[in-house]
Amino acid sequence: MSSIYRTTLPAFCLSLMLPLALPALADDAAQKPATDKAAEQPKVERQPVLERSQEDNLALERQLPQDEQQQLQAGSDSFLGLWRPANTSNPAGAVVIIPGTGETADWPNAVGPIRNKLPDANWHSLSISLPDLSADAPQPRVEDKAPPPKEADSKSTPPANPSVEQATATEPDKPPAQSAEELAKADAERIFARIDAAVTFAQQQKSRTVVLLGHGTGAYWAARYLKERPQAHAQRLVMVAPMTPNNASQNLQDLAPSLKVPTADIFYSDTAAAQQAAKARLQASKRLKDTGYTQISLNALPADKTAEQEQLFRRVRGWLSPKPVD
Repeated sequence: MSSIYRTTLPAFCLSLMLPLALPALADDAAQKPATDKAAEQPKVERQPVLERSQEDNLALERQLPQDEQQQLQAGSDSFLGLWRPANTSNPAGAVVIIPGTGETADWPNAVGPIRNKLPDANWHSLSISLPDLSADAPQPRVEDKAPPPKEADSKSTPPANPSVEQATATEPDKPPAQSAEELAKADAERIFARIDAAVTFAQQQKSRTVVLLGHGTGAYWAARYLKERPQAHAQRLVMVAPMTPNNASQNLQDLAPSLKVPTADIFYSDTAAAQQAAKARLQASKRLKDTGYTQISLNALPADKTAEQEQLFRRVRGWLSPKPVD
């Protein structure tokens, strides 16, 4: 074979391969910048999910007049309060209304009607919102740790990958889940802080008397607040259709009658459960001395909710501002 043929054949083969290789190299060059650009884009952080109570507050802010809204502060916790001043130059005091579980600061049953009617009865009204209870939220399952693997024979087991062992050893432990008792304590502290903020605000409005009025489970939190944090600024308690929350550490029949402040227990006697619970609270009060506990029974009027709310308000007003006896 001639020397000219030996040098020409490889060059000819190379000329056939280059057209096939160039498109592949071009594709790789085009894809690499796109991959690098995608890697450089910052991760989008999701906004935290609002509590149900926070969503309710946002709805109230859109619906109600701005001059009724007060943004109160309890530590780092900001919450909505609905304030209505008394329609008089000489108010009797302020009533802080505490709604029950699942209710808003303008709940149509008891909470809203009372807060709107009190100013015409010479009382300021401040209705607050409570946070969602962590103790009632579903808790994540705690997975059981797998037992450590048994030691194997070094002759039959291949050596472990040192990089994997190092990554496992340096992996941070997950924070332990809070117990139900710890969650309940945190809920109570958060609720008490809100009631503290509301009482302080009411006192700043030159209220001679501050009354706590709790509806449903709000009555439980008001009673427990006065039991655990007695103070001179909150002197009276009104409980409307009181209920003890699920998994509560104390019962209303132990709390309400033993308070050192005048207490009105207004309950509806239409169900056997309500009657039985009210009877237990009344009997507990009779076993104590010097108690200011008063119980008031009402009948529900399901056919006329307006009349039912008016009946309730009259009982509340009559207890707050009793007419002098001639």
